[in-house]
Amino acid sequence: MSPKKKVEDLRFGEAIEELEGILSQVEAEEIDIDELADQLKVAAELLELCRSKIRRAEVEVTQIVQALEEAEAEADEEEES
Repeated sequence: MSPKKKVEDLRFGEAIEELEGILSQVEAEEIDIDELADQLKVAAELLELCRSKIRRAEVEVTQIVQALEEAEAEADEEEES
């Protein structure tokens, strides 16, 4: 992760890449034990960020679908009139 970017400033794809990088280091045992706790803390923050972005996207998609369904229902009612 770029030293200038904070976890909360990352886009979803960037956060996933960071998580994959941490996971790769842990799986390959490339990470120094002194850094392990710090990296796991970052990973937890990244996971929470991703979950939050997914929840927000779900809400937005639901709202869009509802708006489209309402517009379609109104159009159907106008056609019937």
